[in-house]
Amino acid sequence: MKELIIPRILCLLIGYLSGNFMTAEFVTRKLTGKPCRCLGTTGNPGMANVMANLGFKPGILVLAGDLGKTLLAAIVCALLFGKSMGQLAVLYAGVGVTLGHDRPLLMPDCKGGKGVATSCLAIFLYMPLAGAAANIFGMLVVFATKYLCLGGIAIPLFFILPAFLFGGREAGMLQCVLAAVCFAKHYPAIRTIPSGKCEKTDVLGAIRSKLGKKR
Repeated sequence: MKELIIPRILCLLIGYLSGNFMTAEFVTRKLTGKPCRCLGTTGNPGMANVMANLGFKPGILVLAGDLGKTLLAAIVCALLFGKSMGQLAVLYAGVGVTLGHDRPLLMPDCKGGKGVATSCLAIFLYMPLAGAAANIFGMLVVFATKYLCLGGIAIPLFFILPAFLFGGREAGMLQCVLAAVCFAKHYPAIRTIPSGKCEKTDVLGAIRSKLGKKR
């Protein structure tokens, strides 16, 4: 039993510790001298908030850092426990990173980001084809609705079925946990959609505008 439980706990722990590095906090303090909680109206330590208030390049730096810490944890766990756990080591690491990103011990009140980038990369690394399909689905949801919160929850929810079908019961249950974590972070925004108070983001329009300026 220990041979099964301990590697899984260690993967979660490694992921959690990696997730505690808040790239948005580092970038924001470097550029403004203030914590990320003072940035914008949400104070969310994530790519969207940084990009909206500090610009495209700082936002990309935050995205790169969040993806990097997820990749690092996945590689470490795969090297240490891949032989005994297989690809599950990667998924456990990804869940750990997302938990660490959402609830970092080093942040005031353990208030972190929403874990979109970390969860997206985690499922892609675990199962590339199905993970890519889930990410594309979430992107299309955002394009169609202009609500980032709906895309953020659509991705992990979409991946639950492939996780069960191709990864087995444990992978499916673990993905349910990841989806629940993501839903909890996005629910405050989702609940304001019917009242019209939820902020809309025209991601597709922003991309077109960026491409138009380059031309």
